[in-house]
Amino acid sequence: MLPAPARKVPWLLSALLAAAVCPLAAQDSTLSPHQRLAREVYQQLIEINTVDSVGSVTQAAEAMAARFSAAGFPAEDVQLLVPPGKPTKGNLVVRYRGRGGGKPILLLAHLDVVAALASDWTLDPFVLTERDGYFYGRGTSDDKAMAAIFVANLLRARGERWTPNRDVILALTADEEGGDANGVKWLLAEHRDLIDAAYALNEGGLGALREGKPLYHSVQAAEKVAVTFTLTVTNRGGHSSVPRPDNAIFQLAAGLTRLARFAFPVRLNDVSRAFFEGTAAVETRETAAAMRAIIRNPRDTVAARLLSANPRYNAMLRTTCTATRLAGGHAYNALPQTASAAVNCRILPGQTRAEVQAKLEQVLADTGIYVAETFPSQDTVQASPSPLLPELLQPVTTLTHNMFGASVPVIPIMSTGATDGRFLRGAGIPTYGVSGLFVDPSDIRAHGRDERLLVKSFYDGQEFLWRLVNELAGGSGVP
Repeated sequence: MLPAPARKVPWLLSALLAAAVCPLAAQDSTLSPHQRLAREVYQQLIEINTVDSVGSVTQAAEAMAARFSAAGFPAEDVQLLVPPGKPTKGNLVVRYRGRGGGKPILLLAHLDVVAALASDWTLDPFVLTERDGYFYGRGTSDDKAMAAIFVANLLRARGERWTPNRDVILALTADEEGGDANGVKWLLAEHRDLIDAAYALNEGGLGALREGKPLYHSVQAAEKVAVTFTLTVTNRGGHSSVPRPDNAIFQLAAGLTRLARFAFPVRLNDVSRAFFEGTAAVETRETAAAMRAIIRNPRDTVAARLLSANPRYNAMLRTTCTATRLAGGHAYNALPQTASAAVNCRILPGQTRAEVQAKLEQVLADTGIYVAETFPSQDTVQASPSPLLPELLQPVTTLTHNMFGASVPVIPIMSTGATDGRFLRGAGIPTYGVSGLFVDPSDIRAHGRDERLLVKSFYDGQEFLWRLVNELAGGSGVP
């Protein structure tokens, strides 16, 4: 199967035309040439609609491929890979050749974005707008900033004749946010040799700002798995004028109340231990003491109770399950014959879906509630955390201190959400979310209205990732 050559002439010509007519949005004389390039790429990506249901990731991948081809990358190192029957779900894999001194490093960013309704936004979500120190647009933070930075930095490297010790691979992929053609999963199944690497750099790790100043920089090395279960009660129903105690809605409500009072036990791994150890350095005295106590003894109920009062820390401590949808009954004047609830669980690495389902059934025993996985899927990969490699953490720490302040700690984290890193980890490729992009944790707008990213953070992230990849790949020839 040779999808790239089969599409070579049409997509290359159309993408070159797209690149040629895409103007540089703001000719800011204060920007360096490589910053202007990153901004131009960023704008081009934002203004290509890559929403799963109505957009085209292939168009964005073609546009980036045209840039690499125009920069002189060999055709065999710029591959547009489109799953059969999925013309809008193209993936781009670019290889920057080194001296062959070890397995490559993989740079991963997804090009697809969640839907955005223009009428809900203050600004057009598919136009990159710079205002009040922010870049606005769908995908500005998730994940087109990293995609634009990786593209611009590799183009810069080519122009400066950078020679890494080992190859650097860039994969720009489809359907991370949803859809039936996940790019990373498909590439692993069909083109593993093109993206096989010692480890990958991905989204999932951000820096945190407090009152505009860097507080800490996170490196994502693990993530939870999302699994939804359906809780169902059924009975014979009847006329509402003759109620009975075995009302399906009441039974379901009683079971959900019981579930609401239940908490999975604290279960730490290497990454969550490192998270609490690092976060203790920037927390209040009482919270820091609880973090250190839970590291010493995960069964410390006092420490667990204090930390669990914070929803974010609670999610780091344990598997969580919470009700997200309800349905029941069929008429206003009839006893319900069925009632159901969706319960979304975020499962810790090392814990299986079957174990979680068994625990739910135990908690709901004698309630008449039937528990079943809603959408059994192979996408719920339960991979072990990536090892906290000194080879990676040391340069990240050094660069963080040099760029953002000697007092800014680097903290490993476990994502409570999900990224495509789960597929790579499941395939044996350690994956780390690290970006150099600093945000205010109270103003995260990814997936929401008026998504935005600080202009300064974008350029800081570009410089951080430039230096980091150069360090990790053992580069030479860079001024």
